[in-house]
Amino acid sequence: MEEKEISQAVVSRLPRYFRYLGELKDAGIERVSSQELSDIMRVTASQIRQDLNNFGGFGQQGYGYNVGYLYDEIGKILGLHKEHRLIIIGAGHLGQALVNYMNFERRGFLFKGIFDIDEKLFGTQIRGITVRPMQEMERFVLENEIDIAVLTIPKNSAVEVAEQLVSYGIKGIWNFAHVDLHVPRGIQVENVHLSDSLMKLSYNLVSHEG
Repeated sequence: MEEKEISQAVVSRLPRYFRYLGELKDAGIERVSSQELSDIMRVTASQIRQDLNNFGGFGQQGYGYNVGYLYDEIGKILGLHKEHRLIIIGAGHLGQALVNYMNFERRGFLFKGIFDIDEKLFGTQIRGITVRPMQEMERFVLENEIDIAVLTIPKNSAVEVAEQLVSYGIKGIWNFAHVDLHVPRGIQVENVHLSDSLMKLSYNLVSHEG
């Protein structure tokens, strides 16, 4: 049977479901209706039911959703039941901040290496992880079974580095460089443009003035 194609709009809402369900679980709440979840998340109850029906539904008529079960199932859908091994390319402020953000580890995203071109940084440690020269990257990726690379480097070098990473067997790239990467089919890329988010906030501020 052919696998159902899930829209990226649905996928983008899954982490929010996971986060809110985690908060409900931590608060000791055992079940929640789609309407209650709607009130919390500001997403319509019908949209929630539609989204979850893409993966089997999970709800029961007259009961709603079991919070713990739905939290675990969405975690599996998001791949959080697996361990992901990451490297960062770019040991600047953003790269360091990402390594120091402990919540990634709780979700199974483990930073294993950091790479840079600045010789002054070689051998320094960021939360116990040594900064290495780019020349060591290929061997490190292979020996440590790295599946995700994080790019926090200038856009003029990001395209070349991404091509290298693909040739090393990297399957996912989390890209903070200011350029959209185009990679071979089968390689997953998440482009993160921080300025886009800020400009969206600016638009909403301006459009609601007066």
